[in-house]
Amino acid sequence: MELFAFVNDDLVPAGQASLLVSDLSIQRGYAIFDFFKTLNHKPVFLDAHLERFFHSASRLRLEVGKSQDELGEMIGVLQRKNGIPDSGIRLELTGGYSEDGYTPPTRPNLVITQKLVKLEIAETLTRSLRLMTYEHQRQLPDVKTIDYLMAIWLFPLLREKGVDDVLYYWNGIITECPRSNFFIVTADDAVVTPARHILKGITRMKILEIAKTQFRVEERDVTVEELRTAKEAFVTSTTRNLLPVTQIDGVPIGTGEMGPVARWLNWEMYAVVSNGLL
Repeated sequence: MELFAFVNDDLVPAGQASLLVSDLSIQRGYAIFDFFKTLNHKPVFLDAHLERFFHSASRLRLEVGKSQDELGEMIGVLQRKNGIPDSGIRLELTGGYSEDGYTPPTRPNLVITQKLVKLEIAETLTRSLRLMTYEHQRQLPDVKTIDYLMAIWLFPLLREKGVDDVLYYWNGIITECPRSNFFIVTADDAVVTPARHILKGITRMKILEIAKTQFRVEERDVTVEELRTAKEAFVTSTTRNLLPVTQIDGVPIGTGEMGPVARWLNWEMYAVVSNGLL
């Protein structure tokens, strides 16, 4: 099946979608993106993702050149052309073509792609993550950029230690994972997540809304020391939905399995998405 993609205003076969090497995303890694799922052809939390995309563009001083409604119309055209009911759609806005490979031009490049992605609740109920902590603070953490240099550079260390992902901290304060937000559940069932120096994910926002209906929620600094006493831990993201964390730096979290709070939140989140309560 041949898929199509947008490069600026041109709808082209995805295999032919390309940018010139003078683009700042290639020369300097200067670009922002966002990613969301579709379920039965319906974009999941589209408005929230578009708002974040425009926020990221503004923070990097990039002009999208279209309104949110116009971008939504382009996404609809792409969906109808590709005909994939369950998918992932990526929006990317690059720095544009630069004559000297450094000076920002006036016109960015917009690329929209789509790929097959399934939302499987069974996987999130059976998978778990082992994390290792690493001291690092992302630049402009509230901006969803294409910069994953540190995360990718750490891959050999992750393999060496036999863990699945890294959990960043800075000056003793937990921040986030490279592609997901981090939560703990305290001994008295409070759902706690870092509040500063992070990219505030859309799934994080929705999980917090759901959690507030049943639990005490705290958005605050989480210290590295608190990890030792956490009753549960989990991460959230668009791709992962909600996954339990069962080990950090070789130390088990809780029972070493998905805890009851995370399980309840996962099912509630799945119900919101699958029932179209977006």
